[in-house]
Amino acid sequence: MSDSAQTAWRVDTDADGIAWLTFDKPGATANVLSRDTLIELARHVETFRAETPRGVVIRSGKQSGFIAGADIKEFQQLESEAQGVEMVRAAHRVMADLESLPCPTVAIIDGFALGGGLELALACRYRIGVKGDKFSIGLPEVMLGIHPGFGGTVRAVRRAGVRTAMEMMLTGKTLRADKALRAGFLDKLVYPSDAEATARMFVKRPPKPRKPPLLDRVLSLAPLRGIVKKQLLAQVRAKARPEHYPGPYAIIDLWVKHGAHGQAAYDAEAVSIAHLMVGETSRNLVRVFFLQERLKGLGGKSRAAIERVHVVGAGVMGGDIAAWCAQRGLNVTLQDRELKFIQPAIQRAREGFEKRLRNAGKAAELMTRITPDVGGEGVPGADVILEAIFENADAKHELFARVEPRMKSTAILATNTSSIMLEQLDDRLPDPGRLVGVHFFNPVAQLPLVEIVRGESSSEESIQKAIAFTRRIDKLPLPCKSAPGFLVNRVLVPYFSEAFFALLEGTPREVIDEAAMRFGMPMGPVELADVVGLDVCKHVGEIVSNALGREKPDSTRIDALIAAKKLGRKTGEGFYPWRDGKAVKSPGPHPEPPADLEDRLILALANECAAVLREGIVADADLIDAGVIFGSGFAPFRGGPLTYARKRGVDTVVARLGELSQRYGKRFAPDEGWSKLRTTP
Repeated sequence: MSDSAQTAWRVDTDADGIAWLTFDKPGATANVLSRDTLIELARHVETFRAETPRGVVIRSGKQSGFIAGADIKEFQQLESEAQGVEMVRAAHRVMADLESLPCPTVAIIDGFALGGGLELALACRYRIGVKGDKFSIGLPEVMLGIHPGFGGTVRAVRRAGVRTAMEMMLTGKTLRADKALRAGFLDKLVYPSDAEATARMFVKRPPKPRKPPLLDRVLSLAPLRGIVKKQLLAQVRAKARPEHYPGPYAIIDLWVKHGAHGQAAYDAEAVSIAHLMVGETSRNLVRVFFLQERLKGLGGKSRAAIERVHVVGAGVMGGDIAAWCAQRGLNVTLQDRELKFIQPAIQRAREGFEKRLRNAGKAAELMTRITPDVGGEGVPGADVILEAIFENADAKHELFARVEPRMKSTAILATNTSSIMLEQLDDRLPDPGRLVGVHFFNPVAQLPLVEIVRGESSSEESIQKAIAFTRRIDKLPLPCKSAPGFLVNRVLVPYFSEAFFALLEGTPREVIDEAAMRFGMPMGPVELADVVGLDVCKHVGEIVSNALGREKPDSTRIDALIAAKKLGRKTGEGFYPWRDGKAVKSPGPHPEPPADLEDRLILALANECAAVLREGIVADADLIDAGVIFGSGFAPFRGGPLTYARKRGVDTVVARLGELSQRYGKRFAPDEGWSKLRTTP
């Protein structure tokens, strides 16, 4: 028998009496569990209870994967905790009814099973994984400020054990097929052609369900949970503060109180997630998720085939861009003046591949995609020529003059300039429309944003190709107009400057950084300056400040560090000494940050965002928030600098800027752009 094709779930019962339940949500590229699809699933489960088949096999009708999770849009519709509890308990009932069916239940996971998708699979008696590069399971709800809510905080621990389940839930990390099998989330891992036959075997000859390791079962006993709690809290505190990200702390509390056992554990999960879902952290993180989806959606207007990239400049930025492109399947030629300048980038790429992939064979395969190219032989065949040399307009002009005549007609000329306006670079090109800014951020592998900078002469075709290239390598494109510092560096300059003003006043570097981290920044501005590179910070800061007529702090201290080749993390010392990639901070105790310091740092940045909005450098306030979050790591749970200002109150922020201006000078004068933000919904 078969249900209507218009429904999300289709049941086909075969000659062996096995019910094959296929999830194929209409009009969607990926399956998500919405209120309606769960109601429909509940009806099928009720039918199976009344007329029990020999077994039930749940699978996806989508090419993309099993189930991507719950419908996040429905989270935004919740107006109270009570509504959240009601929604979650309805899902709990479906999962509990599925779990208690008297026949074997099997989930075939082909591709991804994330969040609610994995929770549904965990409610089945067995899970079969299908081998493939796209296989991925996880419980990433913590990234949205919540935790698993369809029974996952209980079933994940019961299936895989507390150690594996907690690591997955607390970090939001996903598991590939082999690790998922070893962890106990899968009962069998098979090739695609064997999936259905294996599911039949599990129904006809049900094996004994797997149990978590004995040690995990012991650790979940009440007397030991308190000891494990201390270890878990130490891990979480090193990454997130409870006042900023309460989700992981709630996960630990649920397990410690209930041990992933009994109905009380499910009831507590429902109450806990409902509280988090209507909280400010989750609201903002859900908003950030949709901002990310908006940026991803910008890549659909060009059908340009991009397979070859030629990168000129094998320094840290150019080398890392080349490595990233190779890892995303492109063939890359990497050019510099001599081979000795390219070799360190090649070595760094190899080490990065081996560390990320943990597979020497695959790392070696990726390395075949990067070719050292002193003579620039890759230029004529490249779809994108990306310049990543030092920030000097004359040097870039000279490079363009050599490269542009050798480019094929369909290629774009991209500059990774971080601060020079395109109008200062395109004036000698025969066809200035081919030049577009494609500005990556350091570290390339961690910051997902790429600013797509449109000069006055940049053609729409070039802009769209640049956006397509960015999406081809799984980065987030942010279109912006050519202007001093574009968006991210423009707004970071006053943030860094205020930190340097505080240093000049005698505030210790650790205290300045602590003020920013208390606000929620992943690291403070002094440490971030070391990460970016003090030479880069000074150069960009001077360009932006001079162009905009902004006050600059005295540069004597940073000049001395640069003269001594103490440029930050890349040289092993800057404002901080660096060991094994981490800043070495003095142990303290340190004094409390000055009362004004947090506002001086954050509102200096937010005020510049208001100026960017007024000048139309970026299309709207939401994209400004997205750019600053994904390009600088601005505290995501705040929703972005302009969202933070709205929540605090625009009038309150403007008044506070006025107070700071009276005390510290006109650099804090409220920008006229705040008036535009008042009228923007």
